[in-house]
Amino acid sequence: MRRSSPGIGSATLLALVLASPVTSLAKTPDPEHTEDLGRAWQRYLKEDSRREPSVRFPYEHCFRQAAGSYGLPVSLLLAVARGESDFDPNARSPANAHGLMQILWPTTARHLGLHRLAELYEPCRNVDAGARYLKELLQRYDGDLHLALAAYNYGPQRVASGSPLPAGARWYSGYIYRHLGYVLGVGAAQARRGNAGKRYRDQGRLELAVFREPYRAQAFVETLRRSAPGVRLDWFRASSGRFRVLLLYAGDAELRESRRLLARAGFGL
Repeated sequence: MRRSSPGIGSATLLALVLASPVTSLAKTPDPEHTEDLGRAWQRYLKEDSRREPSVRFPYEHCFRQAAGSYGLPVSLLLAVARGESDFDPNARSPANAHGLMQILWPTTARHLGLHRLAELYEPCRNVDAGARYLKELLQRYDGDLHLALAAYNYGPQRVASGSPLPAGARWYSGYIYRHLGYVLGVGAAQARRGNAGKRYRDQGRLELAVFREPYRAQAFVETLRRSAPGVRLDWFRASSGRFRVLLLYAGDAELRESRRLLARAGFGL
């Protein structure tokens, strides 16, 4: 990955974001939270679940096989994997979750019949386990994908139908919904030039900043988008437990134009 150090304007912008008041994740504004997430997920299942992904993703054969086995949309499984690991089969979180779908070891893995840690690093086996777990949660919550995703992240023992969701669980559902937008080609990161190429890995990525909390990464992205509309940005939860903000570009021409727009906005690369 190509990296650059922020310039003077960048430091000012970072300081403004870091100085912003701490709010709960549940109150953090997010484009995906402008409507009820439960209804948004219901609409996806009813109207968009059969749509094909916008680009070819890594290990897509694994996702298609698992989707067929458990009757799940392939775009949903891709969105979970993008949000969990960004398709890194060797990803490991500080919470001891592993692989493409970040299966928790040992409890969730053994519940799913995986008894060796090495199995979680086999891409298709990991995706199959994640899909099987998500299907189990969908059945537990009567097809409510919003609750199923909340439980995928927080654990079913902490997510009860009819009870308020923990703030972090609610945030996670919106986080995956945002990645679903990218998978289907409608997310903010896809704006202006559409998809970045025929293959996901063909897209250029430049790390702009890393934050400890998701709301700061989100605020940083939103601030840059207001200052430099047209620049394609995205943010991810990294395996380190931190949150990375990335500039996305399809080629040298878009990278040069994005640099120009960011510099004009006071964020020098």
